[in-house]
Amino acid sequence: MTDIIAEPIYKTDALIAQDIDQYLKVHEHKTMLRFITCGSVDDGKSTLIGRLLYDSKMIFEDQLAALEADSKKVGTQGQDIDFALLVDGLAAEREQGITIDVAYRFFNTEKRKFIVADTPGHEQYTRNMVTGASTADLAVILIDARKGILTQTRRHSYLAHLIGIRNIVLAVNKMDLVGYDEAVFDKIVADYTVFARSIGIEHFVAMPISGFKGDNITGPSENTPWYRGPALIEHLETVEVNAATDADKPFRMAVQWVNRPNLDFRGFSGQIATGSVKPGDTVRVLPSGKTSTITRIVTLDGDLDQAVAGQSVTLCFADEVDCSRGDVIAASDNPPQAADQFESTLVWMADEEMLPGRSYWLKIGTQMVTATIQQPKYQVNVNTMEHLAARTLELNAIGVANLSTDRQIVFEPYAANRTLGGFILIDKITNATVAAGMLHFSLRRAQNVHWQATDVGRDSHAALKNQKPAVLWFTGLSGAGKSTIANLVEKKLARMNRHTFLLDGDNVRHGLNKDLGFTDADRVENIRRVGEVAKLMTDAGLIVITAFISPFRAERDMVRAMMQPGEFIEVHIDTSLADAEARDVKGLYKKARSGQLKNFTGIDSPYEAPEDPEIRIDTAVVTAEEAADAIVARLIP
Repeated sequence: MTDIIAEPIYKTDALIAQDIDQYLKVHEHKTMLRFITCGSVDDGKSTLIGRLLYDSKMIFEDQLAALEADSKKVGTQGQDIDFALLVDGLAAEREQGITIDVAYRFFNTEKRKFIVADTPGHEQYTRNMVTGASTADLAVILIDARKGILTQTRRHSYLAHLIGIRNIVLAVNKMDLVGYDEAVFDKIVADYTVFARSIGIEHFVAMPISGFKGDNITGPSENTPWYRGPALIEHLETVEVNAATDADKPFRMAVQWVNRPNLDFRGFSGQIATGSVKPGDTVRVLPSGKTSTITRIVTLDGDLDQAVAGQSVTLCFADEVDCSRGDVIAASDNPPQAADQFESTLVWMADEEMLPGRSYWLKIGTQMVTATIQQPKYQVNVNTMEHLAARTLELNAIGVANLSTDRQIVFEPYAANRTLGGFILIDKITNATVAAGMLHFSLRRAQNVHWQATDVGRDSHAALKNQKPAVLWFTGLSGAGKSTIANLVEKKLARMNRHTFLLDGDNVRHGLNKDLGFTDADRVENIRRVGEVAKLMTDAGLIVITAFISPFRAERDMVRAMMQPGEFIEVHIDTSLADAEARDVKGLYKKARSGQLKNFTGIDSPYEAPEDPEIRIDTAVVTAEEAADAIVARLIP
């Protein structure tokens, strides 16, 4: 009897490994499309993404089982699957049936990989939408076919265009609820076309869909025979991504890290923002302007003959050129600009309003500098596109304002380069991101105004006066005794033949700052101006004495940063609110308590006490005379 040897019905481990390796190689070379879904509340954004994940077979069996159970428990589709639950993961989102935070999901098809961001529809979460849109190549603007264009449709369209997204899909959703009526679809598209052109959107792709039923999602729907365009997935698989267009632009790479593993190797690592580079190319390092030639393009997998936008590489130079984190390596014959004053658009993302004149950290690419924002030129009413006068910006407000940085930064207009044109502002005290912004252009005065060198410098001025310049910065509550003690200090220094000048809070408001009120924004500008004056006086060799409430630490730190190291001496006149109010020499606390005086420090405006002042005077323990003696002794041992 002959033995029958059956063919194996399962692949060997080697064959399985070979298949996996082949799959990974194919997957590795797929292009990546990042896109967002946005629109008004309950337009079906989360449901659409859930449908995309479901139809692309990106849900495991246990996830599907959990989805079916959750749909029956907390879903909004009866006994049917509620695809929105795949994306709305927060308990508050499921309870309210809305999206609150940005949810990122990954899926892929045979032709392309995708990262989709589901962004909130509520106006109060506009900052979350901006975060999701900041890295997107495409925006899917959803419209409920029953409701048409709404306020948030306009807002999100404007923001998507502002952020630089040029691929727009107008997805008219829930067509099943209007009987797949072609006239309804045409009316919405016509209305949106008029609005889109008014904000600069010249081209968009419109399609009728049903995220719940799956119409025109992965293939053409029999319910819309009148629609001849592509299905959503087909369009997403073929649309051109930013990386393709970025590769055709001039070469730019921000340096993230200087790679120096040993004495024989020195390279500059980063991700190429635009363009391409190869060994032998001449490049320029900005802002220094030094040039060199590329000798090697190093990666973990070996050297490359060419690198393009989107790749992370290490570049080696032929020359010993000074280059560090924050510098930009660019094509030598077509470099970007460097400047320190700009016009920009800001999207304010903090609960606290913007304070013009306050200094923030500005992060653009790998560059980090100090920036000061001026009063907005105008605020944009996203619903009407009107330009409104504004003294500040509040949460989710969008405005145009000039800003200046403490040193030159390398940049390009945001419309040309999102990496070198987009930035965030960071609060120096809390390290919270307070705004996202886009640079338009450098101000002409940034190129026209240059520092004029003088032969008699600050050292000469100080030597003539036989003293070391300093700023004695008195801070404390109103009524604490700042002016009294400051006046005594100046009298004692005058007897010692010291050259001084006293800047008093009330006095400067009669002239230099008479245009300012007492709002938080005006207080910031008040201190900024006084700081600039104090800096000029120290350049003249003077000992400057200031007596200002100066309630915010950020502004006191801003003035400290203006001065030479060791010249700024913070003097905290530490008096309790009860004691200061009991004195109330000017009757200001009484007016503030009765509501006659608004924005009064300690009552309805905060005072941030110094955390580590050079001098602290406790007025409950020492007299004004004793305090003045202690301060003079600290200044002149």
